[in-house]
Amino acid sequence: MITKQHTHVLSRVHLFLAFFSIALGGTFGLLQGLVRAGAITLPSWLSYYQILTAHGLLLALISTTYFIFAFLLAGNGATLGDLSKTEYTLAKWGTIVLTAGVILAATMILKGDASVLYTFYLPLQASPWFYVGLALFVIGTWLFAAGLIHQYFAWRKAHPGQKTPLFAFLGTVTLLLWIIASLGVAATVLFQMIPLSFGWVQGVNVELSRTLFWYFGHPLVYFWLLPTYMAWYTVMPRLIGGKLFSDTLARFAFLLFLVFSFPVGIHHQLTEPGIQDGWKFFQVILTFMVVIPSLMTAFNVFASLESVPRTAGQRRSLFGWIGALPWGDVRFLAMIIAMLFFIPGGIGGLVNASYQMNAMVHNTLFVVGHFHITVGTPVMLTFFAISYWLIPHLTGRTFTPLANRLGILQTVIWSLGMLIMSWTQHALGLMGAPRRTAYTVYQNHPQAQVWFDTPWANYTLMAIGGALLFTGIVLMLVIVIYLGFFAPRSEKATFPLAEARDDGPQPAFLENWKLWLTITAVLILIAYTVPIFDILAHNAPLARGMRTW
Repeated sequence: MITKQHTHVLSRVHLFLAFFSIALGGTFGLLQGLVRAGAITLPSWLSYYQILTAHGLLLALISTTYFIFAFLLAGNGATLGDLSKTEYTLAKWGTIVLTAGVILAATMILKGDASVLYTFYLPLQASPWFYVGLALFVIGTWLFAAGLIHQYFAWRKAHPGQKTPLFAFLGTVTLLLWIIASLGVAATVLFQMIPLSFGWVQGVNVELSRTLFWYFGHPLVYFWLLPTYMAWYTVMPRLIGGKLFSDTLARFAFLLFLVFSFPVGIHHQLTEPGIQDGWKFFQVILTFMVVIPSLMTAFNVFASLESVPRTAGQRRSLFGWIGALPWGDVRFLAMIIAMLFFIPGGIGGLVNASYQMNAMVHNTLFVVGHFHITVGTPVMLTFFAISYWLIPHLTGRTFTPLANRLGILQTVIWSLGMLIMSWTQHALGLMGAPRRTAYTVYQNHPQAQVWFDTPWANYTLMAIGGALLFTGIVLMLVIVIYLGFFAPRSEKATFPLAEARDDGPQPAFLENWKLWLTITAVLILIAYTVPIFDILAHNAPLARGMRTW
């Protein structure tokens, strides 16, 4: 029989692998910053682009996936109950397969046979075993997701007429989004990259590969963000002693994310000539539609925060409720800082998605700064906040005052490091500094010298920000080890879930999955059918694989 203990063990495995990936990825990130600033020179057996590839994949794809799966698995156990034998088998074998894929792909990177960067664009060609590893990773995630999705629908079948728990509903949307999104990267890996790298075909259509990648690449951002929003919806109100403002609004916002996150990937390809301008413009418009559920989320979360002090009668002035929030609790503090960082991150996203402004920043450090301020803080800092109570929940230990003090220090260091580094990257990008390049002065060109000499934004300052972030990672690992193995034991560690103020019947259309999946499919077909047909019809010369390192 599958018990809660089995689920907790599997969740702990995912958490361990997530933080191990963060440790490795953070180390490579520190080395990148020091190399870029000219502070160190890497040994001959380790290249800049090798660590750049490892850094991107470990932090942006691998660590996030492991953490999200740990979070969703534990949350489903707290809301839906124990997994069935079939569901547990799917989750367990999914973990094994995706981990085997990670090990295989990471081995190829560390051997120097896959320095193709985070996006692994064709025609850059890695070892075929790198792509086999990626395929195993995706297949493993599908198996794991199938187990949790089956648990959700089995619960619905066993409880007809009852409203499903909010956490499980939001988690199911997140997993469906991942499965639909990863179909794009699975297609290019299986039918283009693996055949090319094994020599089974002489060339590939690069434009098609990039389009399939970005069909996956932009929804991937929401695969990171939706669990973050889940914590803001279902946990944060509980931590402050309140309730979620609206359960219904949260469900509706997630369904809109599911619908609008797919037909937007071409806004990453605005500078590419193989796609008609009209279809680029269409997907830019759809990109801005994602603002709607984002604003719905912001309203719902801040309404939840404001209502607690006002209900308690602590503060009655317009903004007095802000001071009444539990700023001394790092489980709250880390999440609220993550939310505040997302405001400039979202504004930067509007720049990247704008048809004309994108041309100014497209291949510069501005994009790297945007990526770090949207993933590195709203997502990663929220994941750290989750860890402060999730680890005690899974290990039966106590979140102590010592852990809280260390967590506040870690949050301050991380926030300061990200503020310095992302600000510098944005500014350097506007000065023309390129991304994806190792240390270079471009033969002492005056423009390149500006990137080193500008007092308020230079490569050295960027490296300092990276060093602070690495310090934050080390401190976080100390906290994780303490909470997992050394904190006092307790039977009271729970999975904190908030109730909603509108805890009544919900509109039936919110769980009409045929409706929402059909709308999603129709929008995908509208947005991608003609562009992909044009790419195939142009009969462009096929590109051979290239190894440039």
